[in-house]
Amino acid sequence: MAKPIKKHLLRNHIRNSYLTSVISISMVLFLLGILGLIVLNAKTFSEYIKENIGFSLILDENATEPDIISLQKKLDGSDFVKATKYVDKETAAKQLQEELGEDFMTFLGYNPLLASIDVQLYARYAQPDSMVVLQKKIMTYPHVKEISYQKNIVTMLNENIQKISVVLLFFSCLLLIIFVALINNTIRLQIYSQRFILNTMQLVGATRGFIRKPFVKTAVINGAVGALIANILLVGLIYTYQRELNGLMDVSSKSQMGSLIVFVFAAGIVISWVSTVLSVNKYLRLSFDELF
Repeated sequence: MAKPIKKHLLRNHIRNSYLTSVISISMVLFLLGILGLIVLNAKTFSEYIKENIGFSLILDENATEPDIISLQKKLDGSDFVKATKYVDKETAAKQLQEELGEDFMTFLGYNPLLASIDVQLYARYAQPDSMVVLQKKIMTYPHVKEISYQKNIVTMLNENIQKISVVLLFFSCLLLIIFVALINNTIRLQIYSQRFILNTMQLVGATRGFIRKPFVKTAVINGAVGALIANILLVGLIYTYQRELNGLMDVSSKSQMGSLIVFVFAAGIVISWVSTVLSVNKYLRLSFDELF
């Protein structure tokens, strides 16, 4: 009865070892997929921030409704304008009241604010030099009394985006190394638990290639299964928070999603394969006494 019990315990141990390995690999690949998603959308995120900075065109008091509509159509037809929004005097007053927390019109007795058009620029035009040129051009449009925008914020934003890009690249490389190391350690522990089986197979005359084959096959399958679980979690996460991520990330891009899924699958299979080959070779080089 002892032998069947031992075999049963061994099978359970190996099964649990594979299950733990798959779960560990899938969790690490899930984090790696999130990192890949952030890196792929770094440009989109940068453009989203830039496109939320633009001009506020203050209109003169003589501007009639047809004049405003004509000006807004002209702006919308420009290649540098992404969107425009008309803000009348009453709306501007309400917004200022909310910011100040008090009714300034009661104190003044009238509304001193003028109607305006908020202009969002495309990201490539949201540069300090470009905005100076555009400001001069827009000032020639009829009924534009003044253009308001914060030059210091535009300059600081562009500088900080460049710095953040460098920092993101550094941390992405660092995290990639950490994720690879985690998967590698998980597989090494799995191979370590079967080191005596490797030695026994070697003692009965099995070649290194023959010994490696089943371990590599199992590792590739585990990596593929782990990648499949990670991709399911990633897709579920993206579509669950699709509305919140809209604008910050291009979650609707099929090519981007396809690239991310292929990247996770490739990472799971390649890292598992390489780590298994290295780990198996390591224990095949050790003598029986060195295994303890």
